[in-house]
Amino acid sequence: MKFRNTLAATTAIAMLALSGAASAETMKIGITQNNVGVDSYQTTYEKAFIAEADANANVETVVLDAGGDVARQIAQMEDLIQQEVDAIIIWPTNGEAVIPAVRKANKAGIPVIVTNSNIAEEGFEFVSSFSGPDNITQGSRSAEIMCDKFTEMGIENEAQIVQIRGQPGYTTAIERAKGFEDRLPEVCPNVALVETQPGDWNREKSQKVMEAFLVKYDDIDGVYSGDDNMGVGALNAANAAGREGIIFVGATNFAVGYEAMERGEYWGSIYQSPVDDAKAALKTAIDTLNGEDLPFLNYFDTPKITQDNMGDFTKPVF
Repeated sequence: MKFRNTLAATTAIAMLALSGAASAETMKIGITQNNVGVDSYQTTYEKAFIAEADANANVETVVLDAGGDVARQIAQMEDLIQQEVDAIIIWPTNGEAVIPAVRKANKAGIPVIVTNSNIAEEGFEFVSSFSGPDNITQGSRSAEIMCDKFTEMGIENEAQIVQIRGQPGYTTAIERAKGFEDRLPEVCPNVALVETQPGDWNREKSQKVMEAFLVKYDDIDGVYSGDDNMGVGALNAANAAGREGIIFVGATNFAVGYEAMERGEYWGSIYQSPVDDAKAALKTAIDTLNGEDLPFLNYFDTPKITQDNMGDFTKPVF
Protein backbone atom coordinates (compact mmCIF):
# COMPACT_ATOMS: atom_id res chain seq x y z
CA MET A 1 0.00 0.00 0.00
CA LYS A 2 2.81 2.33 0.91
CA PHE A 3 4.49 1.59 -2.47
CA ARG A 4 1.25 2.34 -4.32
CA ASN A 5 0.82 5.71 -2.54
CA THR A 6 4.39 6.64 -3.33
CA LEU A 7 3.91 5.68 -7.00
CA ALA A 8 0.69 7.66 -7.20
CA ALA A 9 2.32 10.72 -5.68
CA THR A 10 5.29 10.42 -8.03
CA THR A 11 2.96 10.11 -11.03
CA ALA A 12 0.96 13.17 -9.92
CA ILE A 13 4.13 15.24 -9.56
CA ALA A 14 5.29 14.14 -13.00
CA MET A 15 1.93 15.06 -14.53
CA LEU A 16 2.07 18.49 -12.90
CA ALA A 17 5.58 19.00 -14.20
CA LEU A 18 4.53 18.05 -17.71
CA SER A 19 1.52 20.34 -17.45
CA GLY A 20 3.74 23.20 -16.31
CA ALA A 21 6.17 22.57 -19.16
CA ALA A 22 3.35 22.58 -21.72
CA SER A 23 2.00 25.77 -20.23
CA ALA A 24 5.44 27.38 -20.32
CA GLU A 25 5.75 26.53 -24.00
CA THR A 26 2.45 28.22 -24.88
CA MET A 27 3.06 31.41 -26.82
CA LYS A 28 0.76 34.32 -26.07
CA ILE A 29 0.65 36.46 -29.21
CA GLY A 30 -1.27 39.72 -29.39
CA ILE A 31 -2.36 41.41 -32.60
CA THR A 32 -3.73 44.90 -33.15
CA GLN A 33 -5.15 45.36 -36.62
CA ASN A 34 -5.78 48.45 -38.69
CA ASN A 35 -9.50 48.43 -39.48
CA VAL A 36 -11.23 45.10 -39.97
CA GLY A 37 -14.55 46.67 -40.92
CA VAL A 38 -13.21 48.86 -43.73
CA ASP A 39 -12.86 46.19 -46.42
CA SER A 40 -13.23 42.49 -47.06
CA TYR A 41 -9.46 41.90 -47.28
CA GLN A 42 -8.98 42.77 -43.62
CA THR A 43 -12.06 40.81 -42.59
CA THR A 44 -10.77 37.71 -44.39
CA TYR A 45 -7.31 38.25 -42.90
CA GLU A 46 -8.72 38.27 -39.36
CA LYS A 47 -10.73 35.08 -39.90
CA ALA A 48 -7.70 33.31 -41.38
CA PHE A 49 -5.45 34.50 -38.53
CA ILE A 50 -7.83 33.24 -35.84
CA ALA A 51 -8.30 29.90 -37.62
CA GLU A 52 -4.54 29.40 -38.01
CA ALA A 53 -3.90 30.26 -34.35
CA ASP A 54 -6.72 28.00 -33.13
CA ALA A 55 -5.16 25.11 -35.06
CA ASN A 56 -1.92 25.48 -33.09
CA ALA A 57 -2.19 24.10 -29.56
CA ASN A 58 0.91 26.04 -28.49
CA VAL A 59 -0.51 29.44 -29.43
CA GLU A 60 -2.84 31.66 -27.46
CA THR A 61 -3.90 34.94 -29.08
CA VAL A 62 -5.32 38.29 -28.08
CA VAL A 63 -7.01 39.71 -31.20
CA LEU A 64 -7.72 43.45 -31.26
CA ASP A 65 -8.81 45.92 -33.94
CA ALA A 66 -8.05 49.64 -33.93
CA GLY A 67 -10.97 50.56 -36.17
CA GLY A 68 -8.71 52.90 -38.15
CA ASP A 69 -8.07 55.04 -35.05
CA VAL A 70 -4.39 55.73 -34.28
CA ALA A 71 -5.06 56.67 -30.64
CA ARG A 72 -7.03 53.47 -30.15
CA GLN A 73 -4.23 51.38 -31.63
CA ILE A 74 -1.66 53.01 -29.35
CA ALA A 75 -3.93 52.22 -26.37
CA GLN A 76 -4.20 48.62 -27.59
CA MET A 77 -0.40 48.37 -27.77
CA GLU A 78 -0.25 49.59 -24.15
CA ASP A 79 -2.83 46.96 -23.18
CA LEU A 80 -0.88 44.15 -24.84
CA ILE A 81 2.32 45.27 -23.11
CA GLN A 82 0.52 45.26 -19.74
CA GLN A 83 -0.80 41.77 -20.47
CA GLU A 84 2.84 40.71 -20.95
CA VAL A 85 2.21 38.91 -24.22
CA ASP A 86 5.20 37.08 -25.70
CA ALA A 87 5.00 38.87 -29.06
CA ILE A 88 2.92 41.61 -30.69
CA ILE A 89 1.80 41.75 -34.31
CA ILE A 90 0.73 45.21 -35.47
CA TRP A 91 -1.01 46.24 -38.68
CA PRO A 92 -0.30 49.97 -38.37
CA THR A 93 -3.02 52.56 -38.76
CA ASN A 94 -0.31 55.16 -39.33
CA GLY A 95 3.31 54.27 -40.06
CA GLU A 96 4.79 57.14 -38.06
CA ALA A 97 2.34 57.69 -35.21
CA VAL A 98 2.67 54.15 -33.82
CA ILE A 99 6.48 54.26 -33.49
CA PRO A 100 6.52 55.35 -29.79
CA ALA A 101 4.23 52.45 -28.88
CA VAL A 102 6.37 50.00 -30.85
CA ARG A 103 9.46 51.38 -29.12
CA LYS A 104 7.80 50.86 -25.73
CA ALA A 105 7.04 47.22 -26.54
CA ASN A 106 10.61 46.69 -27.68
CA LYS A 107 11.92 48.24 -24.46
CA ALA A 108 9.68 45.84 -22.50
CA GLY A 109 11.41 42.93 -24.24
CA ILE A 110 8.40 42.05 -26.42
CA PRO A 111 9.29 41.36 -30.07
CA VAL A 112 7.12 43.29 -32.52
CA ILE A 113 6.19 41.94 -35.95
CA VAL A 114 4.69 44.42 -38.37
CA THR A 115 2.16 42.90 -40.75
CA ASN A 116 0.90 43.92 -44.21
CA SER A 117 1.90 47.59 -44.08
CA ASN A 118 5.26 48.61 -42.63
CA ILE A 119 5.92 51.41 -40.18
CA ALA A 120 8.10 54.38 -41.08
CA GLU A 121 11.80 53.65 -41.43
CA GLU A 122 12.69 55.51 -38.22
CA GLY A 123 10.94 52.75 -36.29
CA PHE A 124 12.70 49.81 -37.94
CA GLU A 125 15.19 49.41 -35.07
CA PHE A 126 12.32 48.54 -32.71
CA VAL A 127 10.84 45.85 -34.99
CA SER A 128 11.89 42.20 -35.16
CA SER A 129 10.52 41.56 -38.64
CA PHE A 130 8.04 42.74 -41.25
CA SER A 131 5.70 40.18 -42.79
CA GLY A 132 3.71 41.07 -45.86
CA PRO A 133 3.80 42.11 -49.50
CA ASP A 134 6.41 44.33 -51.11
CA ASN A 135 4.15 47.31 -51.73
CA ILE A 136 6.65 49.23 -53.84
CA THR A 137 7.02 46.22 -56.14
CA GLN A 138 3.23 45.99 -56.34
CA GLY A 139 2.96 49.62 -57.43
CA SER A 140 5.79 49.11 -59.91
CA ARG A 141 4.11 46.06 -61.42
CA SER A 142 0.83 47.95 -61.71
CA ALA A 143 2.65 50.64 -63.73
CA GLU A 144 4.01 47.94 -66.03
CA ILE A 145 0.53 46.47 -66.49
CA MET A 146 -0.87 49.86 -67.45
CA CYS A 147 2.03 50.74 -69.76
CA ASP A 148 1.82 47.39 -71.55
CA LYS A 149 -1.88 47.93 -72.17
CA PHE A 150 -1.38 51.48 -73.44
CA THR A 151 1.38 50.23 -75.76
CA GLU A 152 -0.95 47.53 -77.09
CA MET A 153 -3.57 50.24 -77.72
CA GLY A 154 -1.00 52.55 -79.35
CA ILE A 155 -1.59 55.43 -76.92
CA GLU A 156 1.59 55.15 -74.83
CA ASN A 157 2.78 58.57 -76.07
CA GLU A 158 -0.41 60.50 -75.34
CA ALA A 159 -2.33 58.82 -72.52
CA GLN A 160 -3.46 60.76 -69.44
CA ILE A 161 -4.19 59.02 -66.15
CA VAL A 162 -5.40 59.76 -62.63
CA GLN A 163 -4.52 58.00 -59.40
CA ILE A 164 -6.64 57.13 -56.36
CA ARG A 165 -4.42 56.47 -53.37
CA GLY A 166 -5.18 54.76 -50.09
CA GLN A 167 -5.42 56.44 -46.71
CA PRO A 168 -2.96 59.34 -46.17
CA GLY A 169 -0.14 58.49 -43.75
CA TYR A 170 -0.69 54.77 -44.29
CA THR A 171 2.56 53.12 -45.38
CA THR A 172 0.93 50.77 -47.91
CA ALA A 173 -0.73 53.74 -49.61
CA ILE A 174 2.54 55.68 -49.70
CA GLU A 175 4.59 52.75 -51.01
CA ARG A 176 2.12 51.59 -53.68
CA ALA A 177 1.92 55.14 -54.98
CA LYS A 178 5.71 55.52 -54.93
CA GLY A 179 6.25 52.23 -56.76
CA PHE A 180 3.80 53.27 -59.45
CA GLU A 181 5.01 56.86 -59.77
CA ASP A 182 8.68 55.82 -59.96
CA ARG A 183 8.16 53.02 -62.46
CA LEU A 184 5.67 54.62 -64.86
CA PRO A 185 8.11 57.22 -66.27
CA GLU A 186 10.69 54.48 -66.80
CA VAL A 187 8.43 52.29 -68.93
CA CYS A 188 6.07 54.90 -70.40
CA PRO A 189 7.79 58.29 -70.12
CA ASN A 190 5.14 60.13 -72.16
CA VAL A 191 2.14 59.05 -70.11
CA ALA A 192 0.92 61.97 -67.98
CA LEU A 193 -0.28 61.45 -64.40
CA VAL A 194 -2.52 64.52 -64.14
CA GLU A 195 -3.83 64.21 -60.57
CA THR A 196 -3.81 62.05 -57.43
CA GLN A 197 -6.45 62.03 -54.69
CA PRO A 198 -6.99 59.76 -51.66
CA GLY A 199 -9.80 57.21 -51.66
CA ASP A 200 -9.05 56.00 -48.09
CA TRP A 201 -9.50 52.33 -49.14
CA ASN A 202 -13.22 53.11 -49.39
CA ARG A 203 -15.29 52.29 -52.49
CA GLU A 204 -17.92 54.98 -51.97
CA LYS A 205 -15.37 57.73 -51.39
CA SER A 206 -13.38 56.59 -54.42
CA GLN A 207 -16.50 56.77 -56.55
CA LYS A 208 -16.95 60.40 -55.48
CA VAL A 209 -13.26 61.13 -56.19
CA MET A 210 -13.66 59.67 -59.68
CA GLU A 211 -16.85 61.63 -60.28
CA ALA A 212 -14.86 64.81 -59.60
CA PHE A 213 -12.07 63.66 -61.93
CA LEU A 214 -14.58 63.02 -64.73
CA VAL A 215 -16.01 66.52 -64.38
CA LYS A 216 -12.56 68.09 -64.31
CA TYR A 217 -10.93 66.13 -67.15
CA ASP A 218 -12.48 65.46 -70.54
CA ASP A 219 -9.70 63.02 -71.41
CA ILE A 220 -8.88 60.20 -68.95
CA ASP A 221 -7.31 57.09 -70.47
CA GLY A 222 -6.44 55.22 -67.30
CA VAL A 223 -7.05 55.01 -63.56
CA TYR A 224 -4.57 53.52 -61.09
CA SER A 225 -5.95 52.72 -57.64
CA GLY A 226 -4.21 51.40 -54.53
CA ASP A 227 -6.58 48.43 -54.44
CA ASP A 228 -9.50 47.04 -56.44
CA ASN A 229 -12.04 48.10 -53.82
CA MET A 230 -11.27 51.73 -54.68
CA GLY A 231 -10.78 50.86 -58.34
CA VAL A 232 -14.28 49.43 -58.66
CA GLY A 233 -15.65 52.57 -57.02
CA ALA A 234 -13.94 54.56 -59.77
CA LEU A 235 -15.27 52.13 -62.39
CA ASN A 236 -18.82 52.60 -61.09
CA ALA A 237 -18.47 56.37 -61.49
CA ALA A 238 -17.18 56.00 -65.06
CA ASN A 239 -20.00 53.61 -65.98
CA ALA A 240 -22.62 55.96 -64.51
CA ALA A 241 -21.16 58.85 -66.53
CA GLY A 242 -21.03 56.81 -69.73
CA ARG A 243 -17.26 57.24 -70.00
CA GLU A 244 -16.16 54.04 -71.74
CA GLY A 245 -12.71 52.84 -72.74
CA ILE A 246 -10.86 53.84 -69.56
CA ILE A 247 -8.19 51.34 -68.45
CA PHE A 248 -8.53 50.46 -64.76
CA VAL A 249 -5.57 48.95 -62.90
CA GLY A 250 -5.39 48.17 -59.19
CA ALA A 251 -2.70 46.99 -56.78
CA THR A 252 -4.56 44.25 -54.88
CA ASN A 253 -7.09 42.05 -56.64
CA PHE A 254 -10.45 41.83 -54.83
CA ALA A 255 -13.37 39.60 -55.80
CA VAL A 256 -15.20 42.64 -57.19
CA GLY A 257 -12.14 43.47 -59.29
CA TYR A 258 -11.87 39.88 -60.52
CA GLU A 259 -15.56 39.91 -61.48
CA ALA A 260 -15.13 43.24 -63.30
CA MET A 261 -12.17 41.73 -65.17
CA GLU A 262 -14.40 38.81 -66.18
CA ARG A 263 -16.89 41.32 -67.58
CA GLY A 264 -14.12 43.04 -69.52
CA GLU A 265 -14.54 46.32 -67.63
CA TYR A 266 -11.40 46.24 -65.47
CA TRP A 267 -8.01 45.47 -66.97
CA GLY A 268 -5.60 44.25 -64.30
CA SER A 269 -4.27 44.20 -60.75
CA ILE A 270 -1.87 42.43 -58.37
CA TYR A 271 -2.83 39.08 -56.87
CA GLN A 272 -2.50 39.04 -53.09
CA SER A 273 -4.05 36.57 -50.66
CA PRO A 274 -5.18 37.80 -47.20
CA VAL A 275 -5.08 34.18 -46.04
CA ASP A 276 -1.40 33.90 -47.00
CA ASP A 277 -0.82 37.32 -45.42
CA ALA A 278 -2.35 36.24 -42.08
CA LYS A 279 -0.58 32.87 -42.01
CA ALA A 280 2.74 34.50 -42.83
CA ALA A 281 2.37 37.02 -39.98
CA LEU A 282 1.56 34.35 -37.39
CA LYS A 283 4.39 32.10 -38.62
CA THR A 284 6.82 35.03 -38.47
CA ALA A 285 5.82 35.68 -34.84
CA ILE A 286 6.18 32.01 -33.90
CA ASP A 287 9.53 31.68 -35.69
CA THR A 288 10.75 34.83 -33.94
CA LEU A 289 9.84 33.42 -30.52
CA ASN A 290 11.54 30.15 -31.44
CA GLY A 291 14.75 32.02 -32.20
CA GLU A 292 14.71 31.43 -35.96
CA ASP A 293 16.97 33.62 -38.10
CA LEU A 294 14.55 35.64 -40.26
CA PRO A 295 15.06 38.43 -42.78
CA PHE A 296 13.86 41.81 -41.58
CA LEU A 297 11.69 42.21 -44.69
CA ASN A 298 9.87 38.89 -44.93
CA TYR A 299 7.96 39.31 -48.21
CA PHE A 300 5.62 36.90 -49.99
CA ASP A 301 5.18 37.12 -53.76
CA THR A 302 2.31 39.01 -55.39
CA PRO A 303 2.15 38.40 -59.17
CA LYS A 304 0.46 40.44 -61.92
CA ILE A 305 -3.08 39.47 -62.93
CA THR A 306 -4.85 40.79 -66.04
CA GLN A 307 -7.72 39.75 -68.28
CA ASP A 308 -5.14 37.81 -70.31
CA ASN A 309 -3.96 35.48 -67.52
CA MET A 310 -6.73 35.59 -64.91
CA GLY A 311 -7.65 31.99 -65.73
CA ASP A 312 -4.45 30.97 -63.92
CA PHE A 313 -5.77 32.44 -60.65
CA THR A 314 -8.73 31.53 -58.48
CA LYS A 315 -11.23 34.27 -57.66
CA PRO A 316 -10.29 36.03 -54.40
CA VAL A 317 -12.46 35.19 -51.41
CA PHE A 318 -12.55 38.79 -50.20
